[in-house]
Amino acid sequence: MAFEDYDEYEQGEQVRKWIKENGIAVAVGVVLALALIFGWRKWQEHKTNHEVQAASQFAVVQNAVQADNKQAMAAALGDLQKNYADTTYAAFGSAAVAEYEVGKNDLKPATQALEWAVAHSKQPALKSLFSLRLARVQLAQDQPQQALTTLAAIPPGDYAALAAELSGDAQLQLGKPDAARKSYDAALARLGKDAPERNSVQMKLDNLTQPMAAPTGSKAQ
Repeated sequence: MAFEDYDEYEQGEQVRKWIKENGIAVAVGVVLALALIFGWRKWQEHKTNHEVQAASQFAVVQNAVQADNKQAMAAALGDLQKNYADTTYAAFGSAAVAEYEVGKNDLKPATQALEWAVAHSKQPALKSLFSLRLARVQLAQDQPQQALTTLAAIPPGDYAALAAELSGDAQLQLGKPDAARKSYDAALARLGKDAPERNSVQMKLDNLTQPMAAPTGSKAQ
């Protein structure tokens, strides 16, 4: 046997020996790798289907809102919150129902829907947006302290001007004009010169700087 043939024979024996000793482990590794690949694909497929179903249920909520069908709306939103709470569609559905309730001047269920949307929003920007809406509804119910608590949970950089304006409104409801003035000043500082909201905030600030009218029947000193 030539040296070359001997080397090839030895190499072949080494390979067969290695396969004999490690073949099972390799086979198991391959099976596990394939299982992970197919499992990941299956999970991705499930996740996609879950999102599609959530979107479909959100559409049912929207249709019920447009049809002014409170019974269908409540049923669709209940299913969305129960089975798809991990999706953004559930928070959007809650916000849509809250907007509907505000339009009906039914602020208690609007508050509940927005509280749910805030609690279940995983995206910080959406959580801040729904918090602003919640604060507005709380102010409409003469709940300024609750509104301030809601606004305090919003990160400083999110909707800073609007949050400051609403904070001023809450302070005004609490009978704290100085604190309200500071909040309105902060809102103006964060608004651009051409921002359409500037006029509204400036009017609120101007109303605070005007001298209080003497009560009816009293005499000026």
